[in-house]
Amino acid sequence: MDAFTKLTGVAAPLPLANVDTDKIIPARFLKTIKRTGLGVHLFDTLRYDADGKERPDFVLNQEPYRHAEILIAHENFGCGSSREHAPWALLDFGIRCVIAPDFADIFHTNVFKNGILPVKLPREICDQLMEDAKLGGNARITVDLERQVVVRPSGEEIAFEIDPFRRHLLLNGLDDIGQTLQHAPAIDAFESRERDEKSWLPGITVA
Repeated sequence: MDAFTKLTGVAAPLPLANVDTDKIIPARFLKTIKRTGLGVHLFDTLRYDADGKERPDFVLNQEPYRHAEILIAHENFGCGSSREHAPWALLDFGIRCVIAPDFADIFHTNVFKNGILPVKLPREICDQLMEDAKLGGNARITVDLERQVVVRPSGEEIAFEIDPFRRHLLLNGLDDIGQTLQHAPAIDAFESRERDEKSWLPGITVA
């Protein structure tokens, strides 16, 4: 998992509340267990019409938001089912940070595990950031996880709170596997002892 320290990029305004995971990635695209290739289907029903053509009025079909790395939305983002494909689709599109007043609990956990930073800010602040984002590519927003601030194009800094342990994991690029591998020496030592002490057990190979 890629570490998240500081991100400056284009922010896409999505002034919608209760964006559920089926809207983020429709169920018909859940047949794969690969984390790549889902970005093209992100917000599929919002991005494309019944014939598969882009809807020109949807933000991610417009420049510069086709290259957005930050998404700003309203309340209860990520509600609905617990599908992990939702953060996979966001990440594959290029989104590394979602800013909203609050998030559905399971989605909130899943995005952390996939290297995406969810930032909770009051609704009025999110609306201000959306107005900033509407200015386009010259009005980039910075999200600094080390300092725990969002920096508006004007230079104004907005502090946000985050669980210290989750912050540590993101700063160091540690997913569940990465956390386990931090204990690799202890795991290797345990397995070595098991081989030495229980070599009589079936399936135990003595090195």
